[in-house]
Amino acid sequence: MRDITKVRNIGISAHIDSGKTTLTERILFYTQRIHAIHEVRGKDGVGAKMDSMELERERGITICSAATYCDWKDHAINIIDTPGHVDFTIEVERALRVLDGAVLILCSVGGVQSQSITVNRQMTRYRVPRVAFINKCDRTGANPDKVIKQLRDKLALNAVPIQVPMGLEGEMQGLIDLVRMKAIYFDGENGDTIREEEIPAKYKEECDLKREEMLDAVSMFSDELMEAVLEGTPTEEMIMAAIRKGTLDLEFTPVMMGTAYKNKGVQLLLDAVNAYLPCPTDVDNFALDLDHDEAEVKVSNLSSDPLLALAFKLEDGRYGQLTYVRTYQGTLKKGDSIVNVRTGKKAKVGRLVRMHSDEMEEIDEAGSGDIVALFGIDCASGDTFTSGGDYNFSMTSMHVPEPVISLSITPVDNKAQDNMSKALNRFTKEDPTFKTYVDAETMETIISGMGELHLDVYVERMKREYKAEVTVGAPQVAYRETITQRAEFNYTHKKQTGGSGQFGRVAGYLEPLEEGEYEFVDKIVGGSVPREYIPSCDKGFQKCLEKGALIGAHVTGVRCVISDGASHAVDSSDIAFQLAAMGGFKEAYGKAKPMIMEPIMKVAAEGPSEFQGSIMGSLNQRRGIIIGTNEEEAYTVIEAEVPLSEMFGYSTDLRSLTQGKAEFTMEFAAYRQVPKSVAEELIAKAQKKDKK
Repeated sequence: MRDITKVRNIGISAHIDSGKTTLTERILFYTQRIHAIHEVRGKDGVGAKMDSMELERERGITICSAATYCDWKDHAINIIDTPGHVDFTIEVERALRVLDGAVLILCSVGGVQSQSITVNRQMTRYRVPRVAFINKCDRTGANPDKVIKQLRDKLALNAVPIQVPMGLEGEMQGLIDLVRMKAIYFDGENGDTIREEEIPAKYKEECDLKREEMLDAVSMFSDELMEAVLEGTPTEEMIMAAIRKGTLDLEFTPVMMGTAYKNKGVQLLLDAVNAYLPCPTDVDNFALDLDHDEAEVKVSNLSSDPLLALAFKLEDGRYGQLTYVRTYQGTLKKGDSIVNVRTGKKAKVGRLVRMHSDEMEEIDEAGSGDIVALFGIDCASGDTFTSGGDYNFSMTSMHVPEPVISLSITPVDNKAQDNMSKALNRFTKEDPTFKTYVDAETMETIISGMGELHLDVYVERMKREYKAEVTVGAPQVAYRETITQRAEFNYTHKKQTGGSGQFGRVAGYLEPLEEGEYEFVDKIVGGSVPREYIPSCDKGFQKCLEKGALIGAHVTGVRCVISDGASHAVDSSDIAFQLAAMGGFKEAYGKAKPMIMEPIMKVAAEGPSEFQGSIMGSLNQRRGIIIGTNEEEAYTVIEAEVPLSEMFGYSTDLRSLTQGKAEFTMEFAAYRQVPKSVAEELIAKAQKKDKK
């Protein structure tokens, strides 16, 4: 019988190039899931196991989160290796939605970088306990103490080291475990022979000091340990139990160290995953009871209860759609009938597999807390499956950010058109942040996503995987329109034709909405607008949000209030009130002082200090506002907020300015008003387009 307390579902997350995939590769090697280590940019042409896509191997980055599993000291560990690029942030979101714990990796030189902050924020959103692993301690400039300080200052984590490195940079010999007070060496070509020794005399004083700090911090989570510390008799078991409690309560982050590339510290990290990260029953998960106004209900996590599973990722594989599911409750068996709660459709579980990157292993059943994959089940990302009957529950969905950039794509011929349609159909199903639509005016196909790299990868995948040759238009920014003041409307829609006509009058006002996209408020009293036509007014207003009057952008942040109106016994209808609401909206919109808003990106540019002035100048030229600079040794990190419209082609400019020595990352920060000169230019362009 499978012991659920010995199951761990963990994610590996970090900033780009912190060594996530390299670490996962070592974990698979030490747990004997693979028998040879391949590097991320494989010189042997093989590439890392977890980067199974050809594009990933070429670029040396992770694009899709990959799932695998392994066993370590009789614990079953399901691992999801997630991308570091912010463009693929949905992969991190959906992984964290179904995981119980996470390993936050940091580079010992780079420390807490922009994407580390984003990932930490996502972990906090889903209340995911984490252990931190400071990787690359063999690199020149490695400074774990600096990274621990940044974990406390920048991420507000109660980060405390539970290890001390024996040497840094090229002189790293091993690690000292502060819980057991032992020096640990990793012998053999691949570091797979672990040797324990007494702590060398030169590290003894530092270790005593660091252990005292650690005991001070962890004794806050255990009265028993606090007493034992005062009496001078703390045991390993007491310390580990206190670290575990603090970690699960999200009030403590144990910090470990090592170098995955040089095979040091990975086995101790696996021990920490078993010891400190939660099993499925340690985590409170909630479902919505659809029969009782979506009331939140705590999930039992028991394999004996009715099935509750969440489809969190889809892939179009060689054998049809592959659906990754996390079982939260109940047992999923081959041959079972399961129900998709969203569609109400029944499906039979034909094949049930455990994924190992792009390989799979057939299994007969999966218990509560397992991460497995199903074949041939029609569903969308975020759907819930149950065993049916009266069990009508749905898991809460994940946060999906809105796209900020668009491109037009045109197929080169009819064959490419068919293949492009198939590709777009698949990609929109797999990735909720990738959207596509046909522009009603130009009839062009538009794709939208999280950034240039995001769309670039999908266009490349279209060409490679679907042989769909397309020409790509210039990137377009997802502007928004909003209003800045309250404005009233009183509009009558009246149309008389032969027979019955159309009549509807609505009165009320528009006002800015601080949070959210749109709100409809019904303040009708006395039945001046009959109840059956209230939803028609709402529908009319919503249609107006699709295209603003300034540049035709999506309108957001508007509260539409109706307080009066009139109807006609014969001529009033659903369509009459929709048109009346649309007329009322247009009447008030111009008076409400509308403005254009643009997406602002948080940009972090890193490069040698000698280029600091050039990098700052290049960001200022692009309407950037410098938020801060952080200088460490000969390296500078400049943080700025820059409009997305100004960031196209920046990577080329930055490389030429800094002799290829600087790089940057960016993520969406907020929508802000565009300057007057830019607004005038955008309005002129929109008017020119309308004339055409």
